[in-house]
Amino acid sequence: MSAVAARGKGTARAVRRAEVRLPELAPHDGAELETEGDYDGLEFTEADWAGQSARGARFMDCAVRRCALDETVLSRARIIDSVLSEVRGVGTDLSQASLRDVEVTDARLGGIQLHGAVLERVLVRGGKIDFPNLRKAKLRDVVFEGCVLVEADFSGAEMERVTFDDCTIARADFSGVRMKDVDLRGAAALDIARGIEQLSGAVISTVQLMDLAPAFAAQVGVRVE
Repeated sequence: MSAVAARGKGTARAVRRAEVRLPELAPHDGAELETEGDYDGLEFTEADWAGQSARGARFMDCAVRRCALDETVLSRARIIDSVLSEVRGVGTDLSQASLRDVEVTDARLGGIQLHGAVLERVLVRGGKIDFPNLRKAKLRDVVFEGCVLVEADFSGAEMERVTFDDCTIARADFSGVRMKDVDLRGAAALDIARGIEQLSGAVISTVQLMDLAPAFAAQVGVRVE
């Protein structure tokens, strides 16, 4: 077998991928977002949500396309059966939010706050996300595909059936993570800054094992000369 499972139990179970089939959507009227607002079957296109708050709002069967999310507050929001395409922003707050059956494509985000969030059947395809905060988040059936993740903080997170396909993972923090059926073999580049000892429950390739060998050796106190 070409892969190495940290627990020695073989290949990770397959992810249940998000399948979003949007109905015919109505264009949003352009009004500002509302705290605990209820948005159903709407299309938001090139909206500027900078500094707006939709804390606790619900988005069902929605498409958010090319919108600006700088400092947008979406904490505790519920995003269900929806698509976020080419969104961009810095400091977007999705802490303790719930995302289920969501596709995020070609996003350009920096410092997004997802700590304590729940992600279930979520696809993140393309784009670049710098410094995402996923501390103590719960990820189940999540696919990262063809994207760049820079200094992603997964510390204390729970990850089950998560895959990284053709992704660049730079200086990730896996401290205190609990993993089950996490497949890292498809990552184009894998750089773990902290938490190398938390890979129990993950599957890596033999090539990745060789690349990570110095970090593994340092973790157990082995000097390689």
